[in-house]
Amino acid sequence: MKLEIIPLSEFKRIQNLDHAYYMELSVISDICRANTLAMVKNAGSGHLGSSLSSMDIVVWLYYKELNILDVGLDNPNRDIYFSSKGHDVPGLYSVLFSLGILSEEQILKLRKIGGLDGHPDIRIKGIEANSGSLGMGISKGRGMAWAKRALNLKGDVFVMTGDGEFQEGQNFEALQSCVHQNVTNLTVIMDHNKVQSDRPVEKILSLGEIESKIRSFGWHVVRLNGHDFSELDTAFLDLKTITDKPKFIIADTIKGKGISFMEHPAALEKGNGLYPWHAGAPDDDSFSKAYMEITGRINDYLNSMGYSPLTTIDVDTLIKKSSFHILFNALGEPVSSAAPLNTDLKRNSEYVVEEYGKELLNQGSLRQDLLVLDADLSSDCRLRYFENQYPERFIENGIAEQDMVSMAGGLAKMGFLPVVNSFASFLASRANEQIYNNCTEHHKIIYACHYAGLIPAGPGKSHQSIRDISLLGALPNLEIIQPCNAIETKMLVNYCINVADNSCVIRMNISPSPREIILPDNYRFIRGRGVTLRDGMDALIFAYGPVMLNEALLASELLAAKGFGLEVVNMPWLNLVDLSWLEEIVMNHTQIFVLEDHARFGGLGEFLISALTNANLLEHNNFTIFAIDGFPACGTPSEALNFHGLDGESLAQKIISLNYVEQNCYQSGLSGN
Repeated sequence: MKLEIIPLSEFKRIQNLDHAYYMELSVISDICRANTLAMVKNAGSGHLGSSLSSMDIVVWLYYKELNILDVGLDNPNRDIYFSSKGHDVPGLYSVLFSLGILSEEQILKLRKIGGLDGHPDIRIKGIEANSGSLGMGISKGRGMAWAKRALNLKGDVFVMTGDGEFQEGQNFEALQSCVHQNVTNLTVIMDHNKVQSDRPVEKILSLGEIESKIRSFGWHVVRLNGHDFSELDTAFLDLKTITDKPKFIIADTIKGKGISFMEHPAALEKGNGLYPWHAGAPDDDSFSKAYMEITGRINDYLNSMGYSPLTTIDVDTLIKKSSFHILFNALGEPVSSAAPLNTDLKRNSEYVVEEYGKELLNQGSLRQDLLVLDADLSSDCRLRYFENQYPERFIENGIAEQDMVSMAGGLAKMGFLPVVNSFASFLASRANEQIYNNCTEHHKIIYACHYAGLIPAGPGKSHQSIRDISLLGALPNLEIIQPCNAIETKMLVNYCINVADNSCVIRMNISPSPREIILPDNYRFIRGRGVTLRDGMDALIFAYGPVMLNEALLASELLAAKGFGLEVVNMPWLNLVDLSWLEEIVMNHTQIFVLEDHARFGGLGEFLISALTNANLLEHNNFTIFAIDGFPACGTPSEALNFHGLDGESLAQKIISLNYVEQNCYQSGLSGN
């Protein structure tokens, strides 16, 4: 497979050729599609479907509508555009590259450290707002537009939303506020491609008569074909005459537009009702087929006009010049190269969440009161097993975490046991007040927080959940537990459903791990207790989850080669502990470490410090927390772990350094220095 990008010089050449008015934009859109495809393939992950569906609209905005090329990116009178959904940012990056705003090196560092984030981030030139947490964009755009008016600044604000995103209630709060506050310099564009993560919007949570709904709030609404430049031209000309209302464009688009086998509805039919191209990088054959389709279409047109074909640049050549290289696994997500890889990569990358889904199915056969609630993440959260077997007990709520959690409270009050599923970033934070309210009613609910922790870091900080333990740990009667492997996952799910009296949070990584964490043969899942995975007499480290336990074990192995024994303890209980077990596990150690898959504050480390202090067990111990400081880094797993000093090699170096300092201080004290 050959990976190529189309350079900036080709965009300039296309613009200098003699075209029909809209044909130039069509060719530019397709070149951006080709580059987006190459960027995502090179990154190993990303969102193609929505990048392709919104491409023609974004090209129209930047080439024909926005004034930023005339006034400059730093001019306060510039027009402002950003995407609220954020999934389509690879497409936006390719358009910014076509305008010379981003460089070749940058687009080849999508989802890599110091490169382009997997969701929009304002540190990147040309990006106006951080997004990816859905439903916030119209409100943020309203703030920008209101400020422009208050400061007597020129320029309008344009916000792109998804259609599934309109299941988030904040959008409707923003719709009515815009009209009430007379914010008329704001235009919202819905990329209405009619498919969510992998299913049609109509099957997840229908928007109903969305056009009339939005109009009822007092907006001026236009509906058009989002791939027809003549309709876009007419609509934007007409909108300039509307000065007394905020504007809303419903753009009917096709998810995967421009690549025949990725386009809806054909792709949906081929996927037996599931859309396969929302996220992730295509395999080699699919990539080659798609790239040839796009570039072939462009070259056929150029040839028909008597122009020379596209010039491309080999990505391998550019990567060698840039001196960056990364190892990818079979799933397309990068993996750490610091430890030997198990040959069964697929199993190692999915075993926790896969076992979670299977055990839910098993428990569903045993408990008729068990209900599973989802927020449009059934595939990612491995809920399809339960959904397909027990559709009458599976409740799809769409992208609406607060609504879902409060519904769970009502279900629990009526005698059901709800299991609530979403990504940790959104469930723990967005629905925190609703979870708290449910806890005050003392009805048992299980909250499954998927995609927790630093890794995978490619999607960027909107999806990296490093504050969920602190947000949930403060709530009474709520136990937070994280499994390290398939065996413990099964035990944990059974405990939460059949043993626990309190509500529970199951915290899970969805990420590659270079090794499977092996528990002792006699391991039993006991409330508040962990287990030693590797013995060592010189220091002790607590860790949890497959990602960080792998790094802790790697550090222990590296330290053992230097004659230093680091005991590694898997501690799945993140906000409760059996004090008798804790006293026993720390009694032979004066140096204690905690490796967090979380921010420094409010995680397992601070909880254990409090427990040890209250039990007078910390008096003669040195206690150090290794954690994520600042905002989480976006990049490959190995890059992000290394950036925060949490990879095995960095941990080993830190522990040796701390031990060296401690020994020197002790010797200095003995000598009277």
